[in-house]
Amino acid sequence: MLSTVALFAILLLFAMLIEPLAERLKLPFSSFLVIVGFAGSELIVMMGFDTGLRWYEFVDIILHLLVPIIIFESAFNANFKALISNLPAVLFLAVPAMLCAALLTGVLIFWGIGSAEHFPLLTALLAGVILSATDPVAVVAIFKKLGAPDRLNALLEGESLFNDVTVIVVYSILVSVSLNPEVDLTMTDATLIFTQSLVGGVLVGIVIAYVARYLYGWCSGHFRHTLLGIIAAIVSFYVAEHWLAVSGVVAVLSAGLVLGEFCRKKPQGDHLFAGEFWELNAYIANAILFILVGVTVTVSMFSSQWLAMLVGIGAATVVRFAVVYGLFPVFCLLPRVEPSDKHYKQVLMWGGLRGAVSLALALSIPVEIEGWYTVQSIVYAVVTFTLFVQAPFMDRLVMKTIK
Repeated sequence: MLSTVALFAILLLFAMLIEPLAERLKLPFSSFLVIVGFAGSELIVMMGFDTGLRWYEFVDIILHLLVPIIIFESAFNANFKALISNLPAVLFLAVPAMLCAALLTGVLIFWGIGSAEHFPLLTALLAGVILSATDPVAVVAIFKKLGAPDRLNALLEGESLFNDVTVIVVYSILVSVSLNPEVDLTMTDATLIFTQSLVGGVLVGIVIAYVARYLYGWCSGHFRHTLLGIIAAIVSFYVAEHWLAVSGVVAVLSAGLVLGEFCRKKPQGDHLFAGEFWELNAYIANAILFILVGVTVTVSMFSSQWLAMLVGIGAATVVRFAVVYGLFPVFCLLPRVEPSDKHYKQVLMWGGLRGAVSLALALSIPVEIEGWYTVQSIVYAVVTFTLFVQAPFMDRLVMKTIK
C-alpha cells in the first residue's frame, strides 16, 4: 500500500512543475491540481497499486484544519478598509442573498432530478447551500495583476469571505437535521441556532484576537508575533467549536480580520512575514483539497450522475445570475448604498466561482445522508465547470471593467 503522504507529495510536486503550463493556458493552478490528482490516482490503480486513500478518513482534517487555515488567511490578508467601506453590500451578498441563492438552487436541483425517494428535498437544499460558497482566488489573482478597482475587489473577496462562514454554519444545521430526523426543529429554532452560532463565533474571535494583541507587547520579532497569530487561530477555533458550541470558522474569521489589521499598523516586516506565512499555509491547504478531489473523482461518477451534474450546473448558474442582476441592484437602490456598475455585475456574475470550501463540504458529507453521492457529484461538476469554463474568460472580463 502506497503511503498517502508520499502520494500527495509526489502529485503536488508534479503539479508544481507543470504550473507554468497552467499560466500559459490561462487556467487556474487548481484546475491542474484536479487533473494531476485524477490522472495520478488512475495510473496508480491501473498499475495494480492501492493508493491507501479513503476520502472519508479526511473529514475531520478538512473541517477542523484545512478550512480554518483558508478562512484565517483570507481574513488576515483582506483589505480591511475597503471591506469596511463596502460592508453593507458585502453582508447583503453574504447572508440574505446567499440564503436566497441556497434555497432557489436547492429547489431547482430537487425539481430537476425529480426523485424525492432517493434524493429528498433536504438533501437538495444541502446541495444548494454548498454551491452557494464562492471562491474568487483565481479572480483575485487576476485583479492584483491587472489592477482592478478596490470596490470590485472588496465586493467579490468580501462576499466570499463572509458567505463561506455563513454556508458552513447553515451546512452544519442541515446535516444535523438530516442525521436526526426525529428531532422537531422549527424555523424559529433554526434561526436562533444560526444567530447564536454566528454572534458567538464573532465574539470569541474578537476576544481572543485582542488578547493576542495585548501579548504582542510582551514579545518582539516577527517569528514570535506570527506564532501568536497561529495560537490565536487555533484557540479561537477550539474554544468556539468545542467549549461554547458556536461556529469555529466564524471565530477564526473574526480573529483573522482583527489581527490582520493590527499587524498592518506594526513595523512592516511583521505583517509581510505573517501574511506570506499564511499565504503558504492556504496554498498548501487548497492544493491538498484540489488534489483530493482529483483523486476521488471517478469516470463512473460522470456516467452515472451526468443528469444530476447538468442540473446542478444549470441551477447554480441561473441562480447566480438572478442574485447579481436581480437582488443586488434592488439592494443598491437603498440610501447610502453605492449603485452597482454594469461591468461590476458582469464580473460578480461570472466571477462567482466555486472552489475550496464547496469541495471541503462535499467531501465531508456523511454517507448516512440519502443522496450524499449525488450531492458530491453535483458539487464536483459545478467546481469543474467554474475552473475550466468560467475562469479562463476572467482576464478579458476584468480588462473591460478597468478600462
